[in-house]
Amino acid sequence: MKTNDIILQTATKVVLFLIVLFSVHIFFAGHYTPGGGFVGGLLTSGAIVLLLLAFDMKTVSKILPVNYIHMIAVGLLFAIGTGAGALLFNVPFLTHAFGHVDLPVLGDTALHTATLFDLGVFLVVVGVTMTIIQTIGEDE
Repeated sequence: MKTNDIILQTATKVVLFLIVLFSVHIFFAGHYTPGGGFVGGLLTSGAIVLLLLAFDMKTVSKILPVNYIHMIAVGLLFAIGTGAGALLFNVPFLTHAFGHVDLPVLGDTALHTATLFDLGVFLVVVGVTMTIIQTIGEDE
C-alpha cells in the first residue's frame, strides 16, 4: 500500500535545510560556546533520519550516496591524526595549535587544529548513527 506523504515530504525539504544550517553553526561555535563535532553530528544525523521518515531508503541513498562505514574511517583518521600530530612537535598527545589569519572578507580569523579534531568527531558520530539507523531500518 502506497501512502501519500506530500505534506511531510515538502515540510522535510524546508526543515532539513534549517537543521543542517543550525548543525553547521553549532559545529563552528563549539570552540567558544557549547556545541562542536558531537552535537553537530547528532543534529545532522537527526536531519538524515527525518529524510528517511519522509522518503524511503532507496530515495535517500540516491540523494546521499554515502558509505557511512567509510565516513567513520575518515573521521577516525582525522581525530587520531590531529591528536597524534602533536607528537611530531614533541608535545603531549591531543595538544592543539592555533593562530590568527587576516582573511580578505572575514577579517581576523582564528584557526585551530581542534576544528579538524571536531570534524573527525562529527564524521564518526554521523557515520555510526546512520549505520545503526540503516541497520535497524533494513530489518524486516
